[in-house]
Amino acid sequence: MQFSIFKKNLDNWQGNSLIFGIFDEEIESQLENIKFIIDPKILIKKINKKKFKGEKGQILNLEFLNQKLETLIIFGLGKSTTIEINDVQSYLAKIIRTTVDKDEKISILLPSELINSKEEIRSYVESARLSAYKDNRFNSKRDEKKILQEIEFLNLNKFENISFDETEYLCEGVELARRLVAAPPNSLTPLEMSIEATKIAKEHGLEIKILEKNECEDLGMGAFLAVAKGSDLEPKFIHLTLKSKSPIKEKIALVGKGLTFDSGGYNLKVGASQIEMMKYDMGGSAAVLGAAKALGAIKPDGLEIHFIVAACENMINGSAVHPGDVIKASNGKTIEINNTDAEGRLTLADALTYASNLKPDSIIDLATLTGAIVVALGNDVAGFWTNNNMMAKDLKTASSQAGEELWQMPLQKSYKDGLKSHIADMKNTGPRAGGSITAALFLEEFFDKNIKWAHIDIAGTCWTDKNKGIHPSGATGYGVKTLVQWIKNKR
Repeated sequence: MQFSIFKKNLDNWQGNSLIFGIFDEEIESQLENIKFIIDPKILIKKINKKKFKGEKGQILNLEFLNQKLETLIIFGLGKSTTIEINDVQSYLAKIIRTTVDKDEKISILLPSELINSKEEIRSYVESARLSAYKDNRFNSKRDEKKILQEIEFLNLNKFENISFDETEYLCEGVELARRLVAAPPNSLTPLEMSIEATKIAKEHGLEIKILEKNECEDLGMGAFLAVAKGSDLEPKFIHLTLKSKSPIKEKIALVGKGLTFDSGGYNLKVGASQIEMMKYDMGGSAAVLGAAKALGAIKPDGLEIHFIVAACENMINGSAVHPGDVIKASNGKTIEINNTDAEGRLTLADALTYASNLKPDSIIDLATLTGAIVVALGNDVAGFWTNNNMMAKDLKTASSQAGEELWQMPLQKSYKDGLKSHIADMKNTGPRAGGSITAALFLEEFFDKNIKWAHIDIAGTCWTDKNKGIHPSGATGYGVKTLVQWIKNKR
């Protein structure tokens, strides 16, 4: 998608669809801003007839039959003193979603009060692009649909040399994550995920290493491989590396859970478990690969970033791991499997150990790990745990800037007793109460405690069944923006 700025005199402008934001005060004077299209006196009559008052979220569509414009979409912003950037983003997203199949180009004209910095402008560009996203890959009528190809802004002339490059890179990363999460499990296999990672490496000059099953065996990855045993598809352990050409100041590892399908194993998902949706159990790995794509293009200075995914399926066959089996992770810890549907933490155990052995300064893992976090925080907020207060602060700042809700959860040490096993070092699940916390405590056993670490549980946020903010229904790509912003804040 292309972004453009109309830099000529507005009297020379014409287009198909114009989106125009308006406050609820002195409406007639604001209409002077679009007098290059239509006489404000004529327009105010139309507005009054439709009882449009500029209230927050109010939308008015007006059809024209002139050379300048076909459709004028006016949306209300409420009071100029109370409007917030995220409100504007949401209103733009809602409008663009309704026009995306109608026009190949749309134009946007916002009040000057909403254009105070390049960062604000980029936030509008980002919301416009991401809300226009459509995934028609598996729709036989996809070629019949129009695709939005250009978004044009009309009143940004006061900003010289503004670039949308990083915004486009970020959006491409989010869109990749959405495509990965939304892909059906017969399309996105562990092999296909490794192919996607290879494409990122080739496109942006990253180093890539794909460990096959025998190489994982040589590294003692008994936890990861135990999960993969029940599938006919070979597991793939993916390791991408982005190295700055300037001296390395900090080394970072981003780890994503990569279950391309999760049946639950012998603890089969039944009833209201939504087994048919378990294609999105690789939402963490999608966020990590989306971040790799974005950061590979941005190329932040002074950083060495490792992107790690242990990709496999959790299926059932004669070789599948049993409830009650004892396995050994690559750090030597033995694990009693009391629930084969708590498989993501097993794959992460070996992925975190691998990441820890790289001696990074910090590790962040993302995973659709527990239903418990959905019960605790719902579908709009992800939970995170960390062993470092400064990392907590930095992640909260980055998530706020990125517009992704994040809430810190406690690493309650007393709950670790629930992971005790009579025959092994630990069990893979604790009691039902505090399930997301005991999952985080489990992960904490698989990396060097001197490394700053954060775990983000995105089980509730990686998918939405409703149009929400800048996210059309379906895969959200949650996590990409927070990871990229957290990295960018280090510059």
